[in-house]
Amino acid sequence: MKGLIAFLMAAFIAGLLSTARVAYAEPGVPNPLRIGSEGYYPPFNFVDQSGQLKGFDIDIAMALCERLKVECKLVAQDWDGIIPALLAGKYDAIVASMSITDERKKVVSFTDKYYSNKVRFVAAKGGGFDPGKLDGKTIGTQRATIAANWLAKNAGGAKVKLYDKQTDAYLDLAARRLDAIFADGLVLHEWLKTKAGAGFEMVGDAYELDEGIGIAVRKEDNVLRQRLNAALAAMLADGTYAAINARYFPFSIY
Repeated sequence: MKGLIAFLMAAFIAGLLSTARVAYAEPGVPNPLRIGSEGYYPPFNFVDQSGQLKGFDIDIAMALCERLKVECKLVAQDWDGIIPALLAGKYDAIVASMSITDERKKVVSFTDKYYSNKVRFVAAKGGGFDPGKLDGKTIGTQRATIAANWLAKNAGGAKVKLYDKQTDAYLDLAARRLDAIFADGLVLHEWLKTKAGAGFEMVGDAYELDEGIGIAVRKEDNVLRQRLNAALAAMLADGTYAAINARYFPFSIY
């Protein structure tokens, strides 16, 4: 009997604590808050040796969850299906370095930007690659990105090779199966610091093709979007964002 009473008391207390956690969450914010990200876009999102999602995007997501007083549940999702999985209810928000574009705004809503990016070409050092003369060249880029959309309209006579993962494009460029990669300059900046990227450099001008990088939510989740915006603004104001930024870049990416 004592064991049964102890069990019931423990269950009662656990229930109170669980209720308290949910009640303490910001109104309109699910608890846990399920965050979808990719895992193949270092340093923004990647999978570490223990199989855990890590990176700038993930740190931002965790800080937002802490600010909103909710548990953060991370969900890995391939890039091609990342918006369909959000709409299907697999998670509540996408924090995966997604560019804010008019096309995407037709199906999801975005928070304010949480960083800025420009798209660049990377090619072999001294190889003579000219972004103004793409005919006959083979250019790699990740599919379903603003870089891929730009190439579809502006590549002329170039062959555009699309990749499911940014990391696969790096492998082909390093093996000289590509003349260049067209991608987010911040991601390329990180890869150029690696041993594989040592023989390559950014070439030509930077292209501003979006309205910044935002968090995507379903259109009906406007309260969640507003809460995320408020939390992000607070992080920018109190130095939390700057501290996360400094873990990955020696300059501000906001």
